Amino acid sequence: MARDGAAPAILMQGVEKWFGEFHVLKGVDLRVERGERVVICGPSGSGKSTVVRCINRLERHEKGRILIDGAEVRGDGSALRGEVGMVFQQFNLFPHLTVMENLTLGPMKARGLSRAEAEARAMRYLERVRIPEQAMKRPGQLSGGQQQRVAIARSLCMEPKIMLFDEPTSALDPEMIAEVLDVMVSLAEEGMTMVVVTHEMGFARKVADKMVFMDGGEIVESGPPDEFFAAPKSARCRDFLARILAH
Repeated sequence: MARDGAAPAILMQGVEKWFGEFHVLKGVDLRVERGERVVICGPSGSGKSTVVRCINRLERHEKGRILIDGAEVRGDGSALRGEVGMVFQQFNLFPHLTVMENLTLGPMKARGLSRAEAEARAMRYLERVRIPEQAMKRPGQLSGGQQQRVAIARSLCMEPKIMLFDEPTSALDPEMIAEVLDVMVSLAEEGMTMVVVTHEMGFARKVADKMVFMDGGEIVESGPPDEFFAAPKSARCRDFLARILAH
């Protein structure tokens, strides 16, 4: 999916990360082309969330390199963070602000938009996640699924080149999961570069260009969804899929 020799959207080379004595990432190599959708799966504690947090510089890796659009991520990553949107398990919305205020804060402070410009952009993305009528409410007045859609819209308001999702449906009730996944599917269909940590394998089959399976801080295998689900190469991946697809 690379275009005209352009740098990949994300390139991780030999990335190592420790939490104290715990070696959480062990030589991770990952390449994500522009417009590609990559789904990362694996058991709890395998390093999935740490990968996306290192890409967004919420965690600092100790060894290796991470490049976004060919530029190496250094320091606190603030120079590149505006290019990379992040949606977490928890919604992380400001409870005392309205939905509109949550969405306009970043573009006004970090992008220099006027209030009118920021509000127009916010309404555009609220329409994209299908909840424009919630603009004047506070987060506590919304369902969990609606709050997560607000969180997605908030990231989109920064107009990032890349969207990272860290188990975005894991805190939701089952009936709310579909509405969030539907929004993510529509983003994928529009060509957004996405890295998604999730156990939602139906979503992965529908959206992913590439599946990545992690275990023990390593990428054990990766490949196109058809091959990944039909014929996983490693015993660890086969066992994981057998467990998760049984539910």
